[in-house]
Amino acid sequence: MAGLSLDNPGAFIFGLLGNIISFMVYLAPIPTFRRVYKAKSTLNFQSVPYVVALFSAMLWIFYALIKTNSVLLITINSVGCIIESVYIITFLIFAPRKSRVRTFGYMFLLNGVVFAGIVLFTMFLSHGINRATILGWICMTFSVSVFAAPLSIIKLVIRTRSVEFMPLPLSCFLTASAVCWGLYGAFSHDRYIALPNVLGFLFGVGQIGLYLYYWRCPTIVRPATPFHETPAPATAKNALDLSGIIELPENLHVAIVTMSPVPVVQVRRIEPELDLEASTPFSAPVKTVDVAA
Repeated sequence: MAGLSLDNPGAFIFGLLGNIISFMVYLAPIPTFRRVYKAKSTLNFQSVPYVVALFSAMLWIFYALIKTNSVLLITINSVGCIIESVYIITFLIFAPRKSRVRTFGYMFLLNGVVFAGIVLFTMFLSHGINRATILGWICMTFSVSVFAAPLSIIKLVIRTRSVEFMPLPLSCFLTASAVCWGLYGAFSHDRYIALPNVLGFLFGVGQIGLYLYYWRCPTIVRPATPFHETPAPATAKNALDLSGIIELPENLHVAIVTMSPVPVVQVRRIEPELDLEASTPFSAPVKTVDVAA
């Protein structure tokens, strides 16, 4: 396998490009974590892709050390370990308790127990070239997991018809990275690098296609509690036999603009320019501010 030598220019060029693009892949989730930081919440984002990516980077560093002469693998995966660790720490800071405990469990299982088991098995139960072969198959398996990890949100994208939680830059960079590392593996005659990146390319194209299909679709917001299960207050309103009642804060007046069979309501907040304590607030001139679309 080519390191920094020009004896195999194809492997060197695509390995270098792979380093650059993979670095951009690691930076792609920054807008996501900027939102997490501003909201002081992890929203609906999941930690699984980052835990799996950290584990995969650790495996590839170990593989490169066993294989030898793989400097380009060591450089990018070392950087990846640092960046993914920062993402995970940020997630843990703002995650609710349940998600935090789940993330710790994933890390203990993958980055602790499983990785330690692989190291012990490789170093003490295999010898010579068999070490690289066994470790190569393991790395290839988890590389597929890295490419497949973002697919965990596809169900959410289809259900909500929103690509909010599947950023396009990440999908594009993953696809370009798969192309570069696939060619790097082909030029360096390393099937353990080439084969999983073929599958990674297909996954990336699929995610981009899904994004292009849904990016103009209106977001469907489904309430956590269905309207028909919302208890109605014991007032004269019950006589109307409404299927559900949405309670609004006092002094907040809304005008329902549109309704459809889909549970999405477009409303505008109406703010009287005069004192809201007046006996006839709507007799005053009003201004409208869109709060939902």
